[in-house]
Amino acid sequence: MRLKEELYKKEQDEILQKIINIIDLDKENSITLYELDNNTEKQNKIIDLIPDIRKYFSYACMKGVRNPEQCKRPYLSIIKHITKKEYNIYNSDCRINDDNQIRTTKYIFIKKTT
Repeated sequence: MRLKEELYKKEQDEILQKIINIIDLDKENSITLYELDNNTEKQNKIIDLIPDIRKYFSYACMKGVRNPEQCKRPYLSIIKHITKKEYNIYNSDCRINDDNQIRTTKYIFIKKTT
């Protein structure tokens, strides 16, 4: 039996690219958790990819795909698991100055070199 990674490489790459386009990384290739949590449009677009992810990926370790209702942030779980194939993801603490100071996590995506 062949692995889904071998069978659906093209489809997996397309889904990865869709996710990168949805999260719309800034010029530093980063996004904040605050931005993801407050943008329901991005969340819904990522959640809508779950049927395709189930079809083209092995999702036993992806709690956001396997049981999205039991996960606090299924969209974040999906982003992390799908993008880790092509990107190293680093997180750091950061502060956003709106009316009051907001403390959040910043995720930085660095393309892997092969």
